Amino acid sequence: MAYNLFLDDFRMPKDAFEYMKLPIYISVDWIVVRNYYAFITLIQNKGVPEIISFDHDLADIHYKNIVFDYTNENLEKTGYHCAEWLIYYCIDNNKELPTEVLIHSMNPAGSLNIKSLFDTYIKVQKLA
Repeated sequence: MAYNLFLDDFRMPKDAFEYMKLPIYISVDWIVVRNYYAFITLIQNKGVPEIISFDHDLADIHYKNIVFDYTNENLEKTGYHCAEWLIYYCIDNNKELPTEVLIHSMNPAGSLNIKSLFDTYIKVQKLA
């Protein structure tokens, strides 16, 4: 069953529309998940979404730190971790990535990290 996934700890898709001005945020239906574990559970239960939109910072602690320690297992996982998990899930299960990947995060560095992760995966796939 086709669905669209919006990952954000507190915003809704209409909020992303307000600052991104992309009509997709108000023209399609979204399932909203708030954290890494809900993200994984939804995809494992429903499959890979058609469209996915990522926030990077999924807990208040991320707003307080300028440098992220991705190795600290005690911190709430970010949208980057979700994107990384999704890529490995698709590789391990021979699944295609969503047809459209959006990033609505207000964290410029976090957004770039998520974008770079997908860009690298796509480049590697083209070389294979």
